[in-house]
Amino acid sequence: MRRIILAVTFIISITNIYGQAKPAALKISHLTGDFFIYTTYSTYEGNQIPANGMYLLTDNGVVLFDTPWDTTQFQPLLDSIKLKHNKNVTVCIATHWHSDRTEGLAYYKQKGIKTYTTFLTDELSKKNNKKRAEILMKSDSIFNIGQYYFETYYPGKGHTADNIVIWFNKEKILYGGCLIKGADAENLGYLGDADTTAYYSTLKKVKRKCPDPKYIIVSHSDWNNINSLKHSIRLAKKLKRKTNANK
Repeated sequence: MRRIILAVTFIISITNIYGQAKPAALKISHLTGDFFIYTTYSTYEGNQIPANGMYLLTDNGVVLFDTPWDTTQFQPLLDSIKLKHNKNVTVCIATHWHSDRTEGLAYYKQKGIKTYTTFLTDELSKKNNKKRAEILMKSDSIFNIGQYYFETYYPGKGHTADNIVIWFNKEKILYGGCLIKGADAENLGYLGDADTTAYYSTLKKVKRKCPDPKYIIVSHSDWNNINSLKHSIRLAKKLKRKTNANK
């Protein structure tokens, strides 16, 4: 009987160890209509950090906004989109020069996907030895792809000197990237390349440009909370006061 109990205990312990599934390296969630959020992960300061991107299904292919942070997920994302929607990615737009937004640009370029960044992002990518896009655009550009219309907008310096947002005026979807933090964020995150004084006015410009969004997509937090922009503005205001007080 003792042997049987020990054997059962061992089996249960092994099941608990190996039966716990690791978080999926790639997660795809439906936002609304033809809009989907994809999430990959990377380790930062010892923690697994999610990185959200977005893709849009159009009659002329799929538009990808930013690239996976996890380098092992470049092709799985393309494969998942093809399997799920029977469409190919044709365009990829990165919103600033950090690796969590640009790391897959060279890979996607090799796949024949049209890759875009602004001129300023390209300058900073080159300076910092990051991946670069094939096509350079003005900071404020208008795209008509298939049945969809959207704008890229540069509100000023914030998280980085080059951060842009994507605005879908008809659908009221604001893709904020790393410039906007989650509604539960305690601070504005990594500020090593930030303009801590301008951040507040930059976010205020986003609010004016993109009124009453129904969805706000942020890079590293829960994107379901619509209060993320308001919260980020409050954090940026505090940061500006602190910066000015230390001068």
